[in-house]
Amino acid sequence: MTNPATTHQSGTIPVQPGPREAAQSMDGMVEGAGPSGYPGAWQAAESADAVIPGAGPSGTPGARPTVKLREADPDDPPRYAPEWLELREPADAVARAHDLLDPLRIRLANLPGRPGGVVIHDIGCGTGSMGRWLAPCLDGAQHWILHDRDPYLLHFAAVASPRTAADGSRVTVETRRGDVARLTADALHGASLVTASALLDVLTREEIDTLAAACAGAGCPALLTLSVAGRVELTPSHPLDAEIAQAFNDHQRRDGLLGPDAVTVATEAFSERGATVRLHPSPWRLGPEQAALTEQWLRGWVGAAVEQRPELSARADAYLAERLAACAAGQLRVTVHHTDLLALSRPAGGAS
Repeated sequence: MTNPATTHQSGTIPVQPGPREAAQSMDGMVEGAGPSGYPGAWQAAESADAVIPGAGPSGTPGARPTVKLREADPDDPPRYAPEWLELREPADAVARAHDLLDPLRIRLANLPGRPGGVVIHDIGCGTGSMGRWLAPCLDGAQHWILHDRDPYLLHFAAVASPRTAADGSRVTVETRRGDVARLTADALHGASLVTASALLDVLTREEIDTLAAACAGAGCPALLTLSVAGRVELTPSHPLDAEIAQAFNDHQRRDGLLGPDAVTVATEAFSERGATVRLHPSPWRLGPEQAALTEQWLRGWVGAAVEQRPELSARADAYLAERLAACAAGQLRVTVHHTDLLALSRPAGGAS
């Protein structure tokens, strides 16, 4: 028997084995989607040079990578292709800092008992990879509340959510469409934990302050994983590596976003509100077994650098071709550095 996953908009969705089934159930909702049902899949078919939406710039100057919904409002936020999130999910799972789980488990174990178990809010959940990684690592009943601005991704997250915790306890899910910029302590009332993955670096300072204030006001810890650290190592090295990396980092900081500065800003924001903050590296280590991910990451990384510094274009084209050839030959290894952050806010009511 499957556990129900409830959605804030449309009642009950049965939990399915994984995101591929979710993709098939949404077939036809995306403009240009091919027979696979995966938004973005048509791009790979049409052009070997396509970048999956979410991996990098769309190729149109000034445009962000999006998947267009047929009935989307023009002001709706960018949407990331589920196949990009699926492609990176195994690397994310390996990279996340397991060393932060023990202090988190201790905090959760010291919470007052609740009939429904712990309540976990996953902010910017995407297709729900955080829940699929974390829920089976924790004992006890769990109720996950998945937040995202994109109803399409919320559907993926709901139907592909895990059924059971580490000890076999029940895991249930509901979805809420919303924006981290509007998150409040009231919205987190009763929360045991806030989680997010690959989120901090696409936030502004104000949005991180809002998140930290909400967590502090609710007295709940936050596990925020896979924030870019601004450092990349490629083996073998190339004379253009550093210049591409710097241009990419500058691109990450555009429009007030924090990019590689996000972890420092978040640490300060949570610490100023009385939280104990722990940091741990969580690098992607990509080799021949991750060639598909490395290829898409390279295209997005170089594409963002060129969008930031168009004068790099000619040299970057040759650089990318050389790097892709090495990747295809199994000769390229890449370490993309990230940082995981655990903020242990003071429990509500002043308990220790």
